[in-house]
Amino acid sequence: MNTFEFSTAGRIVFGRGRADEALGLALTYGRRVLLVRGSHDWADHAVDVLRKAGAEVLVIRGIGEPELTPLEAVLTQCRAFSPQVVLAVGGGSVLDLGKALAALLPSKSPPLAHLEVVGDGLPLQTPPLPFIALPTTAGTGAEVTKNAVIGVLGRKVSLRDNRMLANIALVDPALTDGCPKGVTLASGMDALVQVIEPYLCNRANPMTDALARDAIPKGIVSIVTLMRGEDPAARDDLAEVSLFGGLCLANSGLGAVHGLASVIGGMTPAPHGVICGRLLVPILRANKAAAQADMADLDRFDEVNAWLSAGLDCAPSFALERLEMALDDWGLPRLGKWLAGHDLTAIAKLAQASSSMKANPFQLQIEVLTEAVRVSL
Repeated sequence: MNTFEFSTAGRIVFGRGRADEALGLALTYGRRVLLVRGSHDWADHAVDVLRKAGAEVLVIRGIGEPELTPLEAVLTQCRAFSPQVVLAVGGGSVLDLGKALAALLPSKSPPLAHLEVVGDGLPLQTPPLPFIALPTTAGTGAEVTKNAVIGVLGRKVSLRDNRMLANIALVDPALTDGCPKGVTLASGMDALVQVIEPYLCNRANPMTDALARDAIPKGIVSIVTLMRGEDPAARDDLAEVSLFGGLCLANSGLGAVHGLASVIGGMTPAPHGVICGRLLVPILRANKAAAQADMADLDRFDEVNAWLSAGLDCAPSFALERLEMALDDWGLPRLGKWLAGHDLTAIAKLAQASSSMKANPFQLQIEVLTEAVRVSL
């Protein structure tokens, strides 16, 4: 019999036009608000509303994915402000920065004490500050995950604790309207991968299966639609897919795509969604080949293939080839732009030790992982 636990945010709010609700909710936690933001204009509106309501607001801008040294500097700045609540508005890296600040500000230990792989990986000694997350891209699902990804010396590692789940995750798809095509594609492919990998992984459970079965067909259709032009209904669907992906990865696992992406993203500035999008097809092929060699059940691979083929309007036997062609047509960069001159075997070896790789449905050999990266160049 399946046994599993299912973790989620304290409260999830989903709906177009509901973003302003987060501001009133933030004020229920206190009047000193740390606002971590990206480039979205809604953050300016949020600052105005909060200050008019009598709140003190310290604004921190997230620039790229959080790195340890800048994070330590921001922690010093924010401790002087003594925030009572952290509100993060932006893409996945901004949400991760906000999540990390909420977790580490009350802590008396240095960040390395709590980081996995490169640090001690110790649990937080003090509960995090209240944390509210509003995503402005549909991709990472970071609003409902219990970890923050931090860059340390060319590695992407996690700060992880069950108490890091957001008190409130508010997903307003309107915040993603008009997102540039390239960002929509990269973040959308990340969202799609984050419902496919949990469905195929070795930790799948009935709850994540239910979310993934709804999200995978919806994800590919919404991406295809948005590559043709702006569409509010497709934005709504992709935001939901992203949310479901965060819930799935937090409660089951990922796989080889993210195992490789954690290494490649640590050693190069390649966008995470681009890496995941380009690795999806070769890893799907590698895992299916491993399943066939092991005479394992192929039903889930066939289901994923059928969902992709329906969304791409092609025969199931041509689904993976059609997806590769579509990614080229839509302009998703190939990884050779960043990996030229890199030792692909070394990347594969490092990826085998990643936490995501442990959930991959089969143990893929170094040569197989190396080839998956090579064909994505």
